[in-house]
Amino acid sequence: MNLIKNAPDEGALVVLSGGQDSTTCLYWAIQRWGRERVQALTFDYGQRHRVELDSARAIAELAGVRQTVLPIDTFARMGGNALTDDIIPESGVRADDDAALPNTFVPGRNLIFLTFAAAFAYQKGLAHVVTGVAQTDYSGYPDCRENTLKSLELALRLGMDSRVTLHTPLMFLTKAQTVHLAQDVGAMSALALSHTCYNGAVPPCGECAACLLRAQGFAQAGAIDPLIERTGRARADETVNQLTLC
Repeated sequence: MNLIKNAPDEGALVVLSGGQDSTTCLYWAIQRWGRERVQALTFDYGQRHRVELDSARAIAELAGVRQTVLPIDTFARMGGNALTDDIIPESGVRADDDAALPNTFVPGRNLIFLTFAAAFAYQKGLAHVVTGVAQTDYSGYPDCRENTLKSLELALRLGMDSRVTLHTPLMFLTKAQTVHLAQDVGAMSALALSHTCYNGAVPPCGECAACLLRAQGFAQAGAIDPLIERTGRARADETVNQLTLC
């Protein structure tokens, strides 16, 4: 019996959060399918730092792809994590042998996001969904692991009678390798507009786990972070303007 009858046209939907990884994935998808066959989907899930949404919009505009912002307030209503509640994110990089999940983990977030993304792609006739999850530098989030994504893909295919494919181009890349990939696919200019900081700081705080991992990746890749270059220049210009007014 054929359980998968619906075969959408080629084309990809990228889950775009406005961060480093999803931005890199957006340009990876553009290189693979072409700009005209790629769309971006951003979730407004009640995240405290609305700058993420601003970044996602700016990046989609720069990339020249259609973006849809989908509101989901469920996670904010449930609370209990540092991304939606007034909770200070844990600092430092998680040790490999640390079994405890950080307070930035939002239970079920990627599962829900990708389910909505697959449903959206189905309606738009897109066969591929791209997400920036990674199992290498992933802070222990269980919904970023390959076995989780493979299981979800099978469930989506059966549950929607479709051939949707989940793509995770960063799954086994280190942050340094992700930087190299961003260079290869032409995403560096867009990374200047991205937002990673768990504390929502612009310029980035440089102390939270997300900032430390990002900085480590660029340092190991021997590259300058375009975001730090842009925000540092903006801060310097602001200082000059203030001194001029004094």
